[in-house]
Amino acid sequence: MSTVSIFTTVIKSFPHLVLMTLSLLWMYLTLGRRVRKTRKAFEKQLIQQGMSKEDAKRLSVCFEDLKNSFTGMLKQGIIF
Repeated sequence: MSTVSIFTTVIKSFPHLVLMTLSLLWMYLTLGRRVRKTRKAFEKQLIQQGMSKEDAKRLSVCFEDLKNSFTGMLKQGIIF
């Protein structure tokens, strides 16, 4: 492959890389809010079914743990 061919390929793929990077950044930024909403909805349903508030909070911790493990995997993949 010639240098011009490689340079052309890089230039053509640049917009796609930018879009993918922005999408990943948006997902990372909104993930915390979505997890909080999910936890609150889950806890609310458990409390409506008669469970104590402390037990509902203890059960909903798994959502936070899942988010932390997911973001940890992403960070580990980016950092190498």
